[in-house]
Amino acid sequence: MKMWLTMEKGARIRFTGHLDLMRTMQRALRRSGLPVRYSQGFNPHMLLNAAAPLSLGMPGLRELIEVPVGEEITAAEFQERLNAALPPDLRCRAVRALPDEHPAPMAMLRAAQYLMELDEDDPNTESCMAALPQMLAAEELQAIRKTKTGEKPCDVRPMIYDAQALGPRTICATLSLCEAGTLKPDLFLTVLAGLAGAEKPEAFITRLQMYAMKDGALTRLEEA
Repeated sequence: MKMWLTMEKGARIRFTGHLDLMRTMQRALRRSGLPVRYSQGFNPHMLLNAAAPLSLGMPGLRELIEVPVGEEITAAEFQERLNAALPPDLRCRAVRALPDEHPAPMAMLRAAQYLMELDEDDPNTESCMAALPQMLAAEELQAIRKTKTGEKPCDVRPMIYDAQALGPRTICATLSLCEAGTLKPDLFLTVLAGLAGAEKPEAFITRLQMYAMKDGALTRLEEA
């Protein structure tokens, strides 16, 4: 049996790195006394599995962490005991109990939704927002992506599932996030600025949620 935890990483701890965040989770789980399963061998450790690390400086509202457990426990009790041991800016928003054979969240992950709040004092913000319809109408968007083997040119248009303006300086975009191809929001804004003939504006970016692909449609990862 394993638990899928929907976690919120608040803005005040957005500069806490992924490894430190996982250490915080381990400490909280130990304090909670929950029946977490450990690895075998000379150096046992908790078998935590995060769907995708957050970029440093980015809050996440619905981050997914998988925690195998060794005893039967209800999702409600697990959530209550874990939240009692967590710091205020790291909260467990939901828990889902699943069988061990259910695929890992990282294996199912296909996309993520981001909220990009562009700097209202940046002179490039207005022109970038105006270029959003042009970006969505484009059949091809060439960009340089950083990969494990170096920088490579790539058409990033297929990696944009959806994008819309929510106001004069706010964009909500669903972008590919998987091994086959990842489009980071920072590169999304770089491409948008290039279309606008402007510099990339400063932006406060929040990851809202993550998605799996189910029956040909994006589905919230936590529900897949």
